[in-house]
Amino acid sequence: MIPASHPQRRELNDEVHARPAGALRAPVRISYLALLSGPDQRDEEWRRVRELAARHGSAAPGARATHFAADLGAFTLRFERHSEFARYTFVTPCTDADPFGPTALDRVPADFVRGLPGRVIVAAHGALIADGPDTADDEAIAARWFDGNALVGSGVGDDAAIALTDFRIRDDGFSRFLVLDRRTSPRQAGRIVQRVLEIDTYRMMALLALPVARDLTTFFADCERELSQVTAVLESAGHEDEAALLDRLTWLEAQIQTRTADAEYRFSAAAAYYEIVQRRIAELRERRIPGMQTFGEFTERRLAPAMNTCRTAASRQEALSRRVGRANQLLATHVSITRERQNQALLESMDRRSQAQLRLQQTVEGLSVAAITYYVVGLIGHAVAGLDALGYRVPPELVMGLSIPLVAGLAAVGIHRIRRAIAPKGE
Repeated sequence: MIPASHPQRRELNDEVHARPAGALRAPVRISYLALLSGPDQRDEEWRRVRELAARHGSAAPGARATHFAADLGAFTLRFERHSEFARYTFVTPCTDADPFGPTALDRVPADFVRGLPGRVIVAAHGALIADGPDTADDEAIAARWFDGNALVGSGVGDDAAIALTDFRIRDDGFSRFLVLDRRTSPRQAGRIVQRVLEIDTYRMMALLALPVARDLTTFFADCERELSQVTAVLESAGHEDEAALLDRLTWLEAQIQTRTADAEYRFSAAAAYYEIVQRRIAELRERRIPGMQTFGEFTERRLAPAMNTCRTAASRQEALSRRVGRANQLLATHVSITRERQNQALLESMDRRSQAQLRLQQTVEGLSVAAITYYVVGLIGHAVAGLDALGYRVPPELVMGLSIPLVAGLAAVGIHRIRRAIAPKGE
């Protein structure tokens, strides 16, 4: 007795056994289809596979399965579902001397093939036959079965077999490959065929990023010209130009983000597919055939430059995004400096107004002192005149004259105290 297992223990353990290569014994014919399809087409894929299995009396695959293999009598079917594509491999015995005679796909119901969802990215006919005297001449093989095209191939599996192809699509829409069996076991032969097919499939999946990179090259050139123009204007831009520059930079950044969002996924997927291609080539354990390119040489010579183009486009994309970001920072700094200058000018204007208000206030205070003195001295004159009526002989003019300094001083002190009482603290 042991504690309860993790709910995904068996699923994770069986992942290492997922999509095993089927055992193949020469001579057999193989037809292979890889179709690009989206998540919305997966139900249709499984529905058609289940219908085909049921039509030939085989148990249907589970709903969540990503792999299905069954002997359906006239042919053997292997179906594999991947993240972006689905693979269909059909195998039938080779009953005559021509390995590319009636194909394995000819045994499959035509309505099943026509109704497969997705678009073909790889279609291939191949054969696994025994190596012998009639297959010893590479030039003869190329002339007989590959339209005289230059072959790519090598001894594989520590020279247990020879794998040959020309990586060309024929008029019927199919490419061809040939595996000459020397001393492979059925499992080893199945793995060799599977790796040859995977090299071609993942090579094509990686190359899906190349048109994206080429299209982005022109787009990046246009963006760089626009960014250079914005930067040139930014050096001498005035306050009235800032809004237009901000609109241009915002539009440019939006265009870059929109165009590169999908490209980022495509580039990362291409890097992953390229790594799988390299791994599958290493697993073939190639031995050179004199005068013929190996799978590794052919792939590196043509696929590696394409991947370098994609990496360059991705790097250029990142650099352009950083440049736009720096231009935005420069514009923000320019706007900030402009605002500081405006604020400084506003403060200076407010200071001038305050000084003018202070001078005006001082003038008003002086006039107020004069006015108060005038009226108070006048009242004193009237009061003195009243004393004269009572019999006291006091010259009004003398009293009024003597009272002026006193009244003015008291008025000035009073106004000063009132102003201090109502003024804010610290002023």
